[in-house]
Amino acid sequence: MLSRVADNLYWFSRHVRRAETTARLVGVGSLLQLDLPRSVRFAWRPMIDTVGAGEIFNVWFPQAGDDVGDADVVRFLLLDERNPSSLRSSARQARELLRGIRDTLPQEVWEAVNDLHLYIDANGERSVGRRYRMEFLGHVTDACLKVSGLLTANVSRDIGFQFLRLGTAIEQADMTTRIIDAGASGLITPRKADDLEAYQNMQWMSVLRSLAAYQMYRRHVRQRVTGEHALRFLLQNNDFPRSVHFCLSRAQHILPTMPSRPNVERALMRINGLVRNADPAYLAHHNSAEFMDEIQTHLGYLHTAIAEAYFSS
Repeated sequence: MLSRVADNLYWFSRHVRRAETTARLVGVGSLLQLDLPRSVRFAWRPMIDTVGAGEIFNVWFPQAGDDVGDADVVRFLLLDERNPSSLRSSARQARELLRGIRDTLPQEVWEAVNDLHLYIDANGERSVGRRYRMEFLGHVTDACLKVSGLLTANVSRDIGFQFLRLGTAIEQADMTTRIIDAGASGLITPRKADDLEAYQNMQWMSVLRSLAAYQMYRRHVRQRVTGEHALRFLLQNNDFPRSVHFCLSRAQHILPTMPSRPNVERALMRINGLVRNADPAYLAHHNSAEFMDEIQTHLGYLHTAIAEAYFSS
């Protein structure tokens, strides 16, 4: 397979998963804000940092500070083309990548991705206001899941499909750590210290919902939501497909189907060991954001190793 085609397939799947997760993140934040009493402050700014767009936001909106309103954040996360991680940017990038490799994937995939792109352009402005936001985000999430379903059901299990799977696994691991990071950084600030634990648990529930993980958490853990249990589930669960360990284990199963590249294998083993040996109880009561940053750094190393091994020639 040509390195250009492999690169496009890998990044196409990453952008589709990024678009879905961004839509989920904004949706859960919007619902959480509505559920909170007025005495509790909800901070939208951590969501910008979650998708790695904090520096770009500061460049374009230097006066915004940390106390930025939901409409500004929603527009930036969903529609702003200056933000390469926005929903619109991700959908556009997925479409452009697919345009160059249309003969490698079923026609239905192109139609679904094109429909998603057109829907965002036609209806995106409605998402800024609260009235139609959830309808818009629900449609986007369903459209992304449709693309994922078409890829799973209709694509031959050749090496091209393995690059699709690899891109999805790495993107999901990265987004899971970023959403955990946002939850740990304090989306909710109650006025009374006595209310802190209750609202922190509510915050972890929102993290689980952002990753479509709440029902599976209840099924596996069977205890009330706490930071420790949520971290253990999202980092180390063997069965939930959006947990970091599951994604990295999937990547480890994919690599033997590709040409052997020791640097990629070593980078993957290193980060999987880091996640497997993490102590969720310690992370829940200390600064888990620092650990998530470390994982994201190692995911960056892994991506660099993959790019050098498979896409540089």
